[in-house]
Amino acid sequence: MTESKKARSPRKILIFVVAMLLLSGSLRLGSVGIAIASSPEDTEPSTEDGATLECVTDAETQELMALLRERSDRVAEVEATQAQRQKDLVQAEAELLENLNKLEDAETRLAATIQRVDGASSDDVSRLTSVYESMKPKDAALLFEQMNPEFAAGFLAEMSPSAAAGILSGLTAEKAYAISVVLAGRNANAPKI
Repeated sequence: MTESKKARSPRKILIFVVAMLLLSGSLRLGSVGIAIASSPEDTEPSTEDGATLECVTDAETQELMALLRERSDRVAEVEATQAQRQKDLVQAEAELLENLNKLEDAETRLAATIQRVDGASSDDVSRLTSVYESMKPKDAALLFEQMNPEFAAGFLAEMSPSAAAGILSGLTAEKAYAISVVLAGRNANAPKI
């Protein structure tokens, strides 16, 4: 092949491709024109899946916007209420923790006071028991005769057995029996192993 024939071949191909494109374009334009001309004007446009598209008017848009603003205001109001409740809960929790700490401090002070009182009371009972043990049994028996049996039993339980026996022997039979019943029943309800 000569060079002129080689050059003509690509030109011919290029002209052929351009002609095909023009023909294809004109056919497409013609079919679109036919489709537009054949469709009635009052038909609503449709989407690819066949659903009908609706045109929204300005009034409908305004109504929709009003509804959206209303909804947004309600949501903002609820969020504000929730935020206030959250603040209230945090504040109540802080107050509760503060009151709990105060209560724990008061409980600690009360326990210390009770321990001091119990210790003082125990010291007083021990001191008084020592006094009764040092007395002559007849003199102590006169005092114990006047005491309530439960009260007297408390002192006698703290005394040595010999001092308690001396005082019990100086009491009337009824009083000695009442005190003995109290002493014997003190541990009646204690669990047995």
